[in-house]
Amino acid sequence: MATATSPSLRFPSPSLSLSSRLPLSSAFSVSLRPRRGASRPLVVLVSAGLDAKPTVLVAEKLGDAGLKLLKDFANVDCSYNLSTEELCTKISLCDALIVRSGTKVSREVFESSGGRLKVVGRAGVGIDNVDLAAATEHGCLVVNAPTANTVAAAEHGIALLAAMARNVAQADASVKAGKWQRNKYVGVSLVGKTLAVLGFGKVGSEVARRAKGLGMNVIAHDPYAPADRARAIGVELVGFDEAISSADFISLHMPLTAATSKMLNDETFAKMKKGVRIVNVARGGVIDEDALVRALDSGIVAQAALDVFTEEPPPKDSKLILHELVTATPHLGASTAEAQEGVAIEIAEAVVGALKGELAATAVNAPMVPSEVLSELKPFVDLAEKLGRLAVQLVAGGSGVKTVKVTYATARAPDDLDTRLLRAMITKGLIEPISSVFVNLVNADFTAKQRGLRITEERVILDGSPENPLEFIQVQIANVESRFASAISDSGEIKVEGRVKDGIPHLTKVGSFDVDVSLEGSIILCRQVDQPGMIGKVGSVLGEENVNVSFMSVGRIAPRKQAVMAIGVDETPSKESLKKIGDIPAVEELVFLKL
Repeated sequence: MATATSPSLRFPSPSLSLSSRLPLSSAFSVSLRPRRGASRPLVVLVSAGLDAKPTVLVAEKLGDAGLKLLKDFANVDCSYNLSTEELCTKISLCDALIVRSGTKVSREVFESSGGRLKVVGRAGVGIDNVDLAAATEHGCLVVNAPTANTVAAAEHGIALLAAMARNVAQADASVKAGKWQRNKYVGVSLVGKTLAVLGFGKVGSEVARRAKGLGMNVIAHDPYAPADRARAIGVELVGFDEAISSADFISLHMPLTAATSKMLNDETFAKMKKGVRIVNVARGGVIDEDALVRALDSGIVAQAALDVFTEEPPPKDSKLILHELVTATPHLGASTAEAQEGVAIEIAEAVVGALKGELAATAVNAPMVPSEVLSELKPFVDLAEKLGRLAVQLVAGGSGVKTVKVTYATARAPDDLDTRLLRAMITKGLIEPISSVFVNLVNADFTAKQRGLRITEERVILDGSPENPLEFIQVQIANVESRFASAISDSGEIKVEGRVKDGIPHLTKVGSFDVDVSLEGSIILCRQVDQPGMIGKVGSVLGEENVNVSFMSVGRIAPRKQAVMAIGVDETPSKESLKKIGDIPAVEELVFLKL
């Protein structure tokens, strides 16, 4: 019987290319409004009229190669260290703005542009300093440069790994203080030690390559990384618990998402080998910093080398920073001359492409599609994303998602139903929960291709009135194992199907079982022996924990045979409650799926 566990995590696969662009006419426009209730924007379009040479304001230092690309196409104004007032004054004369992390591009900046500002380029990955909602409302595209610093970050991870193992920072401070403490700073060798790489994406795989060259045994946890790519560089993919419990060193390379926030905590530290050493050049929030201090004090963690922190810069009295077993650097992962030049070229290409009217693959925000289209499709847009989220969470760790089939049942002619938005939202649901990527209509296909994800579409033409755009949407993932065996259809794929009822998305099929549960909150799926009292038993367990049940539906093969119970819940049940449900004798397997 399968027991309920936390949903598996997926981390991004390596980029294949950054040069893909979708051609667009040189001048076009679109009316913009943010999608109500959306945590991330949906569609990227940029208005570009190129009768005159555009002006690009570079507000922070950019590499010469990037500046040359800009100057070949546009008038370039390099004005650094602008105050907010000065930036707001200049921006009304500019078509594009390029910043790093030091310039705040606030709503006031977009309002001051008078509608002229078409593109904001962030020379780097993070976009915390750009008001994305304001950019979208003002029709301004925001692009970033996410790949140019891969090697630099990997090299810094290896530098911290070696420096930590040999106490370089502490010994340096000791010598400069006039001491000569050779016995105190005896280190450990890297050769023959096991390094667990958590997150086998672009940076993680580069760290693994370099660690192999140092003679380390490298394992990795990334449930959705292709096993053949790991094998090609001599890395074994393992489960999360196996990775952290068998490692001498752990290197973190996952994005910060709701699923990875405080992924290393008291519970996970307790599972680690005593004396483990930890490197983090990913995101500070993936470690519970208070728990790390406790693990260092207790000896579970021998040392930590950190380049990123939950709060940056960290407080001067931070117990973690001041800990004698911690080596700290001020977010230097991308800080090499070569990486900075690469970022300059990458962001310049993205900004120039956007100003030409091309659709940027690195876009991170999006205006709306035509309001009349979205108004009709909105409930199906929500359904599409949630089906993607459900389907990917049903995939068992270690199974790489490569082939997805989407079926639309409709009475409309092909020309009367544009499915690009629906496909983009399914892609969004499949990728965003386990990645730092912002998926939208523009970059959805590119992002799927980047990760080796092939999405095919099929239409089932129904008789009847074409008044409603769709009858149902079905998502199938082929060639994978499932965390919930009953989600496997008769043809061998994970299959989920949904419909819109009274404007609300509903899950109506899991595998071969018919169910009917509103896709609000989260869902528990149980396979059980069909017998009296099961609804009451499960409801009682949830009620004891004050977990509200919004919907409950049972689909069965035949009376007294196997059945699948789908339970919609408003709150997240504890692991203990899920275990109690799993321990009910008639329950054969269960899984908790977070929407």
